[in-house]
Amino acid sequence: MADFVQKITFHNKREEKLKWEGTFKDYLKLVERDPRIARSAHARVFDMIMEAGVSYRGKEKIYNFFVGEIFGLGDTLKRIVEEYLKPASCHLDTKRRILVLVGPVGSGKSTIVNLLKRGLEKYTKTPRGALYAIKGCPMQEEPLHLIPQGLRPEFEESFGINVEGELCPFCRLMVREAYGGKIEDVLVERIFISEQDRVGIGTFSPSDPKSQDMAELVGSMDFSTVGQYGSESDPRAYRFDGELNKANRGIMEFQEIFKADVKFLYVLLSLAQEGCFKAGRYALISADELVVGHTNEGEFKKFIEEEKNEALKSRLFVVPVPYNLKVSEEVKIYEKLISQSLWGKGGGKHIAPHTLTAAAYFSVLTRLKESSRSGINLVKKMKLYDGELEGGYTAFDVEELKREFPREGFEGIDPRVVAERLSYALVSAEKKCINALDILASLKEGINRHMTLSDEEVDRYSGLLDLAWREYQALLERDIKSIVIKKNFHRVKEEIQRYLENIKLLFEEKEESASTEIKNGADEEFMGLIERELGIVSEPARSVFREEIHARLRIYAQRGKDFNLESHRGIREAVEKKIFCEAALGLKSNGEDSSDAKKELLEGLINSLGYCLVCARELLDYWLRLWA
Repeated sequence: MADFVQKITFHNKREEKLKWEGTFKDYLKLVERDPRIARSAHARVFDMIMEAGVSYRGKEKIYNFFVGEIFGLGDTLKRIVEEYLKPASCHLDTKRRILVLVGPVGSGKSTIVNLLKRGLEKYTKTPRGALYAIKGCPMQEEPLHLIPQGLRPEFEESFGINVEGELCPFCRLMVREAYGGKIEDVLVERIFISEQDRVGIGTFSPSDPKSQDMAELVGSMDFSTVGQYGSESDPRAYRFDGELNKANRGIMEFQEIFKADVKFLYVLLSLAQEGCFKAGRYALISADELVVGHTNEGEFKKFIEEEKNEALKSRLFVVPVPYNLKVSEEVKIYEKLISQSLWGKGGGKHIAPHTLTAAAYFSVLTRLKESSRSGINLVKKMKLYDGELEGGYTAFDVEELKREFPREGFEGIDPRVVAERLSYALVSAEKKCINALDILASLKEGINRHMTLSDEEVDRYSGLLDLAWREYQALLERDIKSIVIKKNFHRVKEEIQRYLENIKLLFEEKEESASTEIKNGADEEFMGLIERELGIVSEPARSVFREEIHARLRIYAQRGKDFNLESHRGIREAVEKKIFCEAALGLKSNGEDSSDAKKELLEGLINSLGYCLVCARELLDYWLRLWA
């Protein structure tokens, strides 16, 4: 505990060192050295994201700022960063738009906004994110607003900085009365964005339109001080404590934006378009803030359909935030949720391999739409979206599939629903380990009891759950097969070699014999077993295949190369399948736990693939019951 107290002391000292105070003249010297200090709120947020770095997954651009927090929303983040923040940071017309995130419940809209807010809090404590304001200003105002209008063109020419905005009423009075109009002496301090301290972050949540007061946005008159200052227009008699006041220089979050009364939205329209808003008996008040709202698709559609909202519609920059459509990314969402709980901090149960993948299969399948393209069913589509480009498909095909349904991802199961069933399975299972069987059973129970689902939806989701179950069974079999093949690796090589020797023998004897009617010494029965696993059953097809392999063997021999395990994928897979089936038949005929083969298989699952004894035994028994 003493060490932790020392860490607290060190933290406080470090925070104290970050503080800075000086005159406006001192501040101008800082700006001269680093003009970025005076950048806009949009530019600061954009720089914050870009300075965290960018990486690539294939051609997909990954913004490191969001890594570990946002999953499967690459297109959404690209639009926010590249299409909105980047041009807005350059003072282009995009800066005059309200950023609106539209998507279904649980798609990640609030998470994106919260990440931006938390990130900005940390960023302003770094040297490159340093932010300064007029000391004593209730709106943490940009000190450059002190520069008179007549001197601004010269300032811009000298420093390359365009000063936008005017002093707030409070600072205008303070400069006149406290400093005698000497702007060079006005005190400036370094500030730090903080939602808790209401510095640079504002949040507005709509409530009953009849009772909600505009003062929540723009502040209100303090009538107890009117008598003291003699006028309602005296800035000292006004509380600059509205969300727009406090969000200046940072981020203004507008929750459920289209549930608010239209009069609140028109305040945002003025703020976005002109960079100012009206409050009390004062001139327009300047504010520099990134306004971001979020809402569901239903509320957005209602807003769009209203003709009276025409002026507002043109001032929106709308970014869709659909559900994630990649299984691997969905798994990361569940891993994140579990890691934040007691189960992820050393107090939980073992989770068997592929358990979260099975749940992710179901989630993603509910969000996909049936393609009209031949050969593309939901499962195939799910795998293509997750990067499994087999069967001759390319990334171009995936993009074509995405264009087929632009709204894909706006319907389906909310990740929170699956998280609830995961939570239930974790706390309800008496055993020390949970597996995909537990999760899928929990999901099935949850679907049947879900009060908001129609009978048609329950039937559809039940069918998709069966699909997820079958895909999981394939994963489980793949694991078991990998252990069997690893154990029988030398036998695989021997049987491939045996097949090739028979091919050689077959053609050597054909060449030596004057008649094909003469029986040769090749083992036709053994060769037929391998070829059946390859799907080659007719005699003409067998002859063609054998001739192809014989030709390959001759080419390899001419080049001085050996025909190895990688030379013909089909033959290797056929041999592996034959050996696996033989091993499975042996296990099924001897179901006792004491069998040496089963013990070796259990040990392989535990030591190589992350199973524990509990889940390895349960899942192996389950697979043996299914296997035929």
